[in-house]
Amino acid sequence: MVGLLGAVGDFDVAEEAVQDAIVAALEHWPSGGMPANPGAWLATVARHKAIDRLRREARYREKLALLEGSPVMEQERRDERLRLIFTCCHPALAREAQVALTLRAVVGLTTAQIARAFLASEATVAQRIVRAKRKIVDAKIPYRVPLDEDLPERLGEVLAVLYLTFNEGYLATDGSAASREDLARDAEWLASLLVRLMPDEPEALGLLALMRLHRARSAARFEHDGRMVLLRDQDRGRWDGAAIRGATQLLDRALRARRPGPYQLQAAIAACHARAATWEATDWPRIVRLYGELLRLGDTPVVRLNRAIALRHVAGAEVALAELDGLANELAAYHLFHATRAELLRALGRGADARDADSRALALTANPAERRLLEDRLRGAEPAR
Repeated sequence: MVGLLGAVGDFDVAEEAVQDAIVAALEHWPSGGMPANPGAWLATVARHKAIDRLRREARYREKLALLEGSPVMEQERRDERLRLIFTCCHPALAREAQVALTLRAVVGLTTAQIARAFLASEATVAQRIVRAKRKIVDAKIPYRVPLDEDLPERLGEVLAVLYLTFNEGYLATDGSAASREDLARDAEWLASLLVRLMPDEPEALGLLALMRLHRARSAARFEHDGRMVLLRDQDRGRWDGAAIRGATQLLDRALRARRPGPYQLQAAIAACHARAATWEATDWPRIVRLYGELLRLGDTPVVRLNRAIALRHVAGAEVALAELDGLANELAAYHLFHATRAELLRALGRGADARDADSRALALTANPAERRLLEDRLRGAEPAR
């Protein structure tokens, strides 16, 4: 198996080729007799099976391009991807390796994109992916959605994969586009399949609600020329009211289980924004409290950054900046830390420091819409309204 994997470069193809070779042996050996070297026979047949499959898939991909718009084909691909996500999220793998491998093998994110999501180095992420692939081969991890009783132990990693996939689609990091609607839509679809698998799991419901609340604002997020429109400046009349109502119903259903989790809390924060008729009507004290609950579940620097943003609207820019400055070491390579700090410094009349922070943020992001926003700030222009 390992030798075949090295030859074809794909653990799924290698595993299936070996299984096909075993089936062929069971069909031919009883009548034709066992070969002198059964191991070599199996290896040769498996190699031919793998080559045949790769050739078929090359032709299949060409035909698939003609059927790209077919909803049946699209659903089959997404169902297949959910099975592969569960395979990659096997508990035999380390948690971070599970998520990194899935984002690379299933979602198709680059190692650099995954590294940015983890706030880690590319070398570290690459090592995690290599080790995870090797473990799947060595442990003969099956390619399937696990049994019902095995679903909960993999749920956290599957949710993390779908969340990070959605984030990359909602605001891309590789510089090719401001957002990737196809990726965000795909993540939402997979989350809906997960809810179908686990209809009473509140965190799955919470994640799906979170995605739908964010996507409900899609029409107002960018100007026709690609400029980013910040939440406070968005035309709320362009938000999808029906989608917001449906998402809040999902969230209410999740909250009734009385098992709060990070995705439910993030969805509750998004719902606060979605329900506010105007920016000024936003319930900032509630948002700060929700971030406090989120910190109790998992104290991370990114959650603290977001809490500081909300805290500005409750306690003022000076208090928020003091909170933010405590994260300087942990978030030194995160562009949103510097962009947020620039806004707070500007509010406090520290224009030169704000420009330095915006310059640092600009150097750390490749997203074209974010870059344009920061360039506008550095030129002294107001963001697009």
